[in-house]
Amino acid sequence: MGAVVAHVRGYLANVRSGEVGALPAVAGIVALCLFFGMAKPVFFSVGNLANLFGQGAAVVCIAMGLVFVLIIGEIDLSAGFASGVCAAIMAVILTDLGLSWPLAIGAALVTGTIIGLTLGALVVKLGIPSFVVTLAAFLAFQGIALIILKEGTNITIHDATVKAIAGGNLERWQGWTLLAITIAGYGAVQVSRWRRRIGRALVHEPLAVVVARIAALAALLSGTVFLLNLERSANPQIISLTGVPVVVVILGVLFTIWSFILHRTRFGRHLYAVGGNREAAVRAGVNVDRVRIAAFVICSGMAAVGGVVAASRAASVDPNTGGSNVLLLSVGAAVIGGASLFGGKGTVRAALLGGAVVAIINNGMGLMGLSAGVRFGVTGAVLLLAAGVDAASRGRGAIFGRH
Repeated sequence: MGAVVAHVRGYLANVRSGEVGALPAVAGIVALCLFFGMAKPVFFSVGNLANLFGQGAAVVCIAMGLVFVLIIGEIDLSAGFASGVCAAIMAVILTDLGLSWPLAIGAALVTGTIIGLTLGALVVKLGIPSFVVTLAAFLAFQGIALIILKEGTNITIHDATVKAIAGGNLERWQGWTLLAITIAGYGAVQVSRWRRRIGRALVHEPLAVVVARIAALAALLSGTVFLLNLERSANPQIISLTGVPVVVVILGVLFTIWSFILHRTRFGRHLYAVGGNREAAVRAGVNVDRVRIAAFVICSGMAAVGGVVAASRAASVDPNTGGSNVLLLSVGAAVIGGASLFGGKGTVRAALLGGAVVAIINNGMGLMGLSAGVRFGVTGAVLLLAAGVDAASRGRGAIFGRH
């Protein structure tokens, strides 16, 4: 018990010194859920829970990619319309050319990769500020999308597989099986890490804290799967809606992959090194140019994934796909979740938590019948608050000797 108390005191000391991590985003999610749940009880309905995942999926995907660019201290203002261009290419290949979905989705992902390589090369090799390069791309991609879609054509997607990405659901048993695999894998990783640190005589968490973390995740995911497996159709005799949405699995896989890359690979360590102090990274032998270009490639690649998810949810693509407020919400999601606009700080978890905050705001205010203007205003205020928390935490970190 003494070790647990000491661990909690250490955590609180870190919070007081500016290391707030995901705490503000988690607190925001809880507060928003309570507020909207009391204002509109339907907010807590199973159908609305499933709808939340679909509403926020595309933004979360784009935000995941933006985290990599933010970590190195850059910005990508073109990610929203880049997702629209990739979605348009997929739709044309599927509908106009009549080719298979693997080719269409593959072409969208390759397009995103090429976009990232181009933007990264312009920023890194020519030395043009990322703000300028991506702002130019932001404007150009709107024109490219119009050209691909023949000046405004709406392309309907009929492919069942593509539509299932954001509209399909797992069978009940598949959801429980996936849950068991997830908890077992997470638990194995946590315990293995704990034992490894003990074996190397490194500072480690008390075993009770590790077990509590695993149990908390198991309880949260079990409750979510149980609720999503309930019937949520208004007319179950006509059509039944049960099971974990497929898009949740996709987000989980992407989260696992990118989290592993960020925290368990040399490339991830190099990303943080470049974002923290580029000159020191060069002196340490890091190939800074390659790391920076790779960050833009990942960002645009994830924008392509976001475009595919958005097209799947809408079952169509038009010139507004990836436009409107998609970019702002994606950047806001990353920052609200804990990624820093100053570089050197950010996690894939930030995109998930920030995306949840943004989705909850839009969903809750929609249920309350508030106008789009009010939603934008509140989302902007939350983003400003998150940026303020980031700046304040950096200031406290400097006082306590962290940079």
